[in-house]
Amino acid sequence: MESPKPVCDQWFATRQIQHDLYCITEAHYWWWNRANLWLIKGRDQDLLIDTGLGVASLRQYIANLIDKPLLAVASHIHYDHAGGLHEFDHRAIHAHEAVALAEGDNHAALCDHGVLEEHFEQLPYPGFRVEQYSMKPTQPTQILQAGDVIDLGNRAFEVMHLPGHSPGCIALYDPKSRDLFSGDIVYDGDLLDELYGSDIPTYISTYERLQHVKVETVHPGHYRSFGQERLDEILAEYLAFRRQPGCPSETKHP
Repeated sequence: MESPKPVCDQWFATRQIQHDLYCITEAHYWWWNRANLWLIKGRDQDLLIDTGLGVASLRQYIANLIDKPLLAVASHIHYDHAGGLHEFDHRAIHAHEAVALAEGDNHAALCDHGVLEEHFEQLPYPGFRVEQYSMKPTQPTQILQAGDVIDLGNRAFEVMHLPGHSPGCIALYDPKSRDLFSGDIVYDGDLLDELYGSDIPTYISTYERLQHVKVETVHPGHYRSFGQERLDEILAEYLAFRRQPGCPSETKHP
């Protein structure tokens, strides 16, 4: 008989990247799908990009880092990015996925088949059961559109609507520092474009747009950060692959 998994002492782990930037991860969750949750400290407002699974209290975990109003933004609806959004008083998501968030749409959030017991190296709390996991419905307090600006006082981020991975995928771009917080739109790993809500032709269009964006650093939703050279390589590799004859670049997925 298999021994029960241990309960972790602390679900989250934090790395301070710069004086005003922290990367938080769910340390005991499967590395392949372990999201980067980015906390950016501003002069007048703090910004949290993505909130993880929601199986432990991220709000409580980061409480000692927060000393001003905080806006929590979901880069998209998927459970590993928006699962904890309900905890926060100020919550934002793109208009295309606002209804799914408000309704706790497990299908749109990929909860139905994406959350598996083997993905938990340790449990977040005693009695945790994967089969009881679901997306908690929460009404967004701010609905984002392309071109919106999130102003922290000393820096501002433009909302870029870049669908393909999901209908409401956004990136946040600081044109002064040229930092791009890209969610699951682009990262240095296997890109997923055949999920429920994904659309390959749209993803191609998004990548063609990104080829014109100049970056200093891409801070993605998974894996490591990287610069312009690696971004150019990732974009070119994906476009070459999906534009090959016989590839389903003209096939839309439900």
